[in-house]
Amino acid sequence: MTDVEAPSTAEMNADIKLITDNAERIFTWKYDRERDQLITLYNKAMASQWDSINDLDWATDVDPEFLVATTQRDNVTVELARAAKDLPGSPFKNWGEKEFTQLSIESLKATLSQFMHGEQGAMMVAAKIVETVPWIDAKYYAATQTMDEARHTEVFAKYLHTKLGDPYPMSPYLEEQIQVLVEDDRWDISYLGMQIIIESLALAAFGQMLRVTEEPLLKKLLRYVLSDEARHVAFGILSLSELYENLTSAELLDRQEFMAENTIRNRTRSTTPEIWERMGVSAKEATPFLMEAASTLDRSYFTGFQTAFFSKLVPNTRKLGLLDANDGHLRKLWGEAGMLEWEFADNTADDYDTYDAVAADRAAATTGV
Repeated sequence: MTDVEAPSTAEMNADIKLITDNAERIFTWKYDRERDQLITLYNKAMASQWDSINDLDWATDVDPEFLVATTQRDNVTVELARAAKDLPGSPFKNWGEKEFTQLSIESLKATLSQFMHGEQGAMMVAAKIVETVPWIDAKYYAATQTMDEARHTEVFAKYLHTKLGDPYPMSPYLEEQIQVLVEDDRWDISYLGMQIIIESLALAAFGQMLRVTEEPLLKKLLRYVLSDEARHVAFGILSLSELYENLTSAELLDRQEFMAENTIRNRTRSTTPEIWERMGVSAKEATPFLMEAASTLDRSYFTGFQTAFFSKLVPNTRKLGLLDANDGHLRKLWGEAGMLEWEFADNTADDYDTYDAVAADRAAATTGV
């Protein structure tokens, strides 16, 4: 019998990251159910759990080229590379449709990879909320979210590995965001960063992809993930609205600055330089040509990302009261950035139930409609 060597420390370190959580854990002996909206949300979460194995048809055959023909129709990266092809000295000058199609596939893999990594980060932050939030109703709900995020991580990883190929590493910007949330000793910062910022982004990103894809497995996967994510954002809004009513101006200013800083960080985290390496082009070489193409097309490299994200983030933040605290400090900052046009869009605390595809599918199956 051959001895199997244990993995070396270096090999293990390549697969793990250690983060120190500085928050205190809170036990509560007060089990009274006092927050009606959180009770309703918890009951909805319990009723709308879905099975990643039996509710999704993993036998579905996925053709990557057909997938990107629909899902990546408006891919900004591909559009900019096409526009940069004819620029003097362009690294894309010899590219044909084969290369642009492969770029579309790599871009989709990169996007789904960030979804996968982000869901693991959300699982960690939700588990932290279970431990640190002082209200029993919030602990109960955060426990259901932890399960949701585990399932989301699982299905995105499985889709990548079985249908598309090797995933991409975690974006350093996303990694930094999640590390900050895990390390911070204030429980509401975990809520604010994950439930309001990152989950609002997820709603927008998943929703955009759902609207364009025609691949049935990915379409159903996204519908069900969105069902959960909308509740997660509503959870953050309902919890933080109560807390922020009682914070001082200085404490609210700190939260407003946190929102402003992470807004700026989110503008850059959509880039994945490893795409270009897999395409045989260095990111350093490609970036100047992509930026020049963006100016030629009168399109920002991040326009689609910003629009989708801010259309969810701004109304959700307004619902928290953070836009107008401290004489409208955050309103001024976001107004200067041109973000307030989304202020009166639907906020997720009021419309989360409209996302519940799980309940809709079960009702349709029961009625035969």
